[in-house]
Amino acid sequence: MPEPHILVLGAGPAGAATAIGLRRLGYPVTVVSDWRRFAAVEGVSPRVLDGLRHAGLGEALAEAAVPATRQVRWSGQHSHLNQEFLLDRQRFDRALRDDLARAGVTLVQGRVREVAHVGGHEVRLEDGQLLRGRFLVEARGRQAPLAADRLRGPETVSLLNLWHGEPGDPASAVESLDDGWAWMARLADGRCYWQVTLDAERLPGKAALPGYCAERRSTSALVAELFDQRALEAAQVHARSSTAILAGECVGDDWLRVGDAAMAVDPLSGNGIFQSLSSALQAPVVINTLLRRPERAGLAKQFHQQRIEQLFLRFARLGRDFYIQELTRVGQPFWARRQGWPDNQPMHQAAAWQTVQVARRPVLRDGLVDEAEVVVTADQPLGIWHLQGVELAPVVRGLLGGGSIDAVLHERPREQQFMLRRWLAEQGYR
Repeated sequence: MPEPHILVLGAGPAGAATAIGLRRLGYPVTVVSDWRRFAAVEGVSPRVLDGLRHAGLGEALAEAAVPATRQVRWSGQHSHLNQEFLLDRQRFDRALRDDLARAGVTLVQGRVREVAHVGGHEVRLEDGQLLRGRFLVEARGRQAPLAADRLRGPETVSLLNLWHGEPGDPASAVESLDDGWAWMARLADGRCYWQVTLDAERLPGKAALPGYCAERRSTSALVAELFDQRALEAAQVHARSSTAILAGECVGDDWLRVGDAAMAVDPLSGNGIFQSLSSALQAPVVINTLLRRPERAGLAKQFHQQRIEQLFLRFARLGRDFYIQELTRVGQPFWARRQGWPDNQPMHQAAAWQTVQVARRPVLRDGLVDEAEVVVTADQPLGIWHLQGVELAPVVRGLLGGGSIDAVLHERPREQQFMLRRWLAEQGYR
């Protein structure tokens, strides 16, 4: 019997990583994607490069590795960070397609007009093509339809401006403003980007946006330092939503959401591509379980849904904590709305040994979602299975059962004992 055909809608980092992971498991995969309709550049961290490498996206990795010096003016402080990596999205997207072709993924270029679920999935494109698959991966980012139970943060819009200046060393900067914040970058060939993020309802009409943005740039010392005089002229503007969104239900028996189609975080966290890859790297194993072990469907869906929700909360709280730093602007509506969203829970829960417990949770094992005993802590509610290859549950179970730490660890190698003692101390064990 042939393997089930899988359709992936979207060829961004999440869609590409999922498709390549599925090909590694032997599935025939077709990716449907239209080209990005505007130029953009993004700043990414070294861990994004690690994620691309782990996902098998070598061509895309090469396009992302352009280091730039970075300045930050935030909460009245001015600092020079080491660097970030500037990523030209159009070149990056082409490299993702090259990676897909090299992995044996079928790539269909086109815009999706309709998706129907009739004994499988049917995807009709605007040019009339009809594609069929047994499983559907929704990876179209913010363009993907959302579930009724979605969660939305304060309505936010980002205005991306593009122009050409003098060539120079790559550089980037970020600064907080009274009513939002701006990120800017200069590429070596002279392409310049400036993006301001604001409340969605506090903007002029579309025709006035280029002049509005140019006027705002004229008041920025960072803009004057990073760019030449052309930064003061009206430039091409692309407006896009940057509202934080959790899509709601993210997985079913024969479909699944990844990347921004599942959760899109506020760009202030600077982790958009990283969170997309984080959700996608687990997806092939979840899909493999749904198709090959339908008796574990509940476990697989629980694993994917819980991890999407935890990723969202982690990155949303990270953005919130940056907003909280702007205490001097607490009276400004933009900052006030975001300093308590999505909640007031700390980014990391304080360690407390009395809250540590052993529980059964879904885990990834041998290419499938399985169930195993894990250690649940205040900061890791989904549980920790292994610590550098050492299963934690037997150790913690022995201590919770009254055993001494010397007795529980005595047969383990010295290096493991040292590592486990340190981890236990971090959890509040005394």
